Amino acid sequence: AGLQPAELGNAKMWVITSEIAAGAMRIYAMHFRNRLVGKKTGKSYNHCMIKDTLLKWLLEGDISIQYQVQRDLLGSDQKRLRSRIAKEGWGCEFLSHRLENGHWGKSFYQPKWTSTHYTLLDLKNLGISPTVPEIRQTISMILKEEKGRDGGMNPSPTIGQSDVCINGMALGYSSYFGAQESDLRSIVDFVLSQHMKDGGFNCRLNRSGATHSSMHTTICTLEGFQVYFRNKYNYRVSEIQAAEEDAREFLLQHKLFRSHRTGDVIDTKMLMLSYPPRWHYDILRALDYFQAAGVGYDPRMQDALDVLIKKRLEDDTWPLQARHAGQTHFHMEKVGKPSRWNTLRALRVLNRFGIRN
Repeated sequence: AGLQPAELGNAKMWVITSEIAAGAMRIYAMHFRNRLVGKKTGKSYNHCMIKDTLLKWLLEGDISIQYQVQRDLLGSDQKRLRSRIAKEGWGCEFLSHRLENGHWGKSFYQPKWTSTHYTLLDLKNLGISPTVPEIRQTISMILKEEKGRDGGMNPSPTIGQSDVCINGMALGYSSYFGAQESDLRSIVDFVLSQHMKDGGFNCRLNRSGATHSSMHTTICTLEGFQVYFRNKYNYRVSEIQAAEEDAREFLLQHKLFRSHRTGDVIDTKMLMLSYPPRWHYDILRALDYFQAAGVGYDPRMQDALDVLIKKRLEDDTWPLQARHAGQTHFHMEKVGKPSRWNTLRALRVLNRFGIRN
């Protein structure tokens, strides 16, 4: 009270600066606490080795990045941050493109990547609250309207067989946003019906009779299973667990990117770090799945881990190396530049497998 305009401006600046300083102190205190926890338990808390400058850079990113850094690298699941994802930044931007009919893009699966299907996948991957009403309404709608005769999600009016790759992704985001188990049962039935003898999955099995599983389809399905488990659904869970173990083994037999017959790289694109991955497989996506699922280190992961470590830049970040062609609502990051998404995911992989950062 009684301050002149210029003085008032200085006061506001002091308050803002104080809030930033306080936030930095909270981060430092949490960082220090985590160091102590690591010493007390004797466990390896590798996030303690993350440079302060790198941590600061990550925490300057979108609110979804901030939330996942706090949760996955600093051990603090901050619900307040999560609640902001729908109201600001990338989460708010995705939600702003939702149409009055409940869809994004033109329909459930068109066009790539602005369709309802891929937008829901993006929103899940942001870590947005699973209770956002608009998203839940859309999930309920598509589970009623987009199923084919075989019980799977099927956006095609002309192809009778559902695509297991689409259904793996749909199982994941539907489970994440709390769909009714009764609505998921036919999807689970369909996905399990596509389990192949070599342990994995291939979206061409029920269309053209594939004889070998696909890395792309297998990772989409594994991620769907993992979210289904995490959200404590019960339908056919023991069968899903068995299929999941087989599918993991399929990826590991290929050392995450090599031919099981020749040892050659299956596809050099699998070594490129992209985000969002869409339906495409790459080594970081696979390693991030294994860490999220709580799978322990396996020597067959080492080739992929070595590739990932070599891709680290001099400033300790990882780049966005590629973008999958298609229409987008907006670009979260620039190709060729340091990527907070890839850096965050790489760090939580290294942490999980006890590799010093």
